Amino acid sequence: MLHHIELWVPDLPRAVREWGWLLDRLGCHPYQEWEQGRSWRLGPTYLVVEQSPAMSAAGHDRNRPGLNHLAFHAGPPARVDALAAGAPAHGWRPLFADRYPYAGGPEHYAAYLSNSDGFEVECVASESGTPARPRRQLR
Repeated sequence: MLHHIELWVPDLPRAVREWGWLLDRLGCHPYQEWEQGRSWRLGPTYLVVEQSPAMSAAGHDRNRPGLNHLAFHAGPPARVDALAAGAPAHGWRPLFADRYPYAGGPEHYAAYLSNSDGFEVECVASESGTPARPRRQLR
């Protein structure tokens, strides 16, 4: 499974505020800190935000080839609702708000959010920590 995910960001202080708020609510804990980056960990997996001098573009575009979004287990529906409600005050805007919480389909309870840098997250509800059913089966 995943060891870590590293996201290059154009503004580290902003990324720390936005990602830190979200990851804290998802149960992650601060893990590493250095001049150009921070990370948060949950179990053996961690997420890094880094403002690298090697970036070749000024921002992220989830509609270009590469990463479209990250999907997180977010706990019961009430927790997803709390995340969705609190997100705008912390730099995250709702996506597909007119279809919340079923933008992913009638049996997929989730909040879709985008931050100031254009990164999208999907916070997926599950009952009692049990992962939600996958939306599609791979063959």
